[in-house]
Order: sequence, then structure tokens, then C-alpha cells
Amino acid sequence: PRLIPMCHPLPLDHVAIEFHLDRDESTVDIVASACVSARTGVEMEALTAASVAALTVYDMCKAVDRGMVITDIMVLDKRGGKSDWQRPDEEEPGLVSGDDSATEE
Repeated sequence: PRLIPMCHPLPLDHVAIEFHLDRDESTVDIVASACVSARTGVEMEALTAASVAALTVYDMCKAVDRGMVITDIMVLDKRGGKSDWQRPDEEEPGLVSGDDSATEE
């Protein structure tokens, strides 16, 4: 069984997840990025990574605060595949970045 129907698995080249803590606001921003050499979109993989990371943070912290809320899961930008796209600057900062081009590290 697949996690997301009609979303085929991709051979990912790189996946990264960053956590940005704001103690004053009691928030955690999660940024997930994914890269693939194939000529296809990788947004679903990055969105899944960010979502699972957020669920993991919730599970680890629920004993402290059961009122936590997971919000604003979105694609920030996408490069490669059929088209490039970037969220306009005036919109709220998001949590997900997808890069379809392979990178060297």
C-alpha cells in the first residue's frame, strides 16, 4: 500500500529537515527539502517529510502540551521538473522546499 494514492515512489538523491525553535513564541518551524535527479516533481516527498517531522514533534511534546497545533504546511519553492515555482514574498513563510535538481555536497 502507498501512503498517498497515485503518487509514485521516487529515487531521492537527498532529503534534509531543519528545525527552527522560537522559545519566546513557543513554536517550531520545520523546513524540509528534497532533491531528485529524475525529471519529475518532488513536492510530495518534501511535504511528507515536513508532515511526519511535525507529527513526531507533536508525539514527543504531547505530555507537555496537548493543545499544540500543526499549521501552515506548504511548498515554498520548486525547481526543475516541468516548471519552477516560488511562493510570493508577501505570503506567510512556509515549511517546505522542494528541489528537483540533484546537488553536490
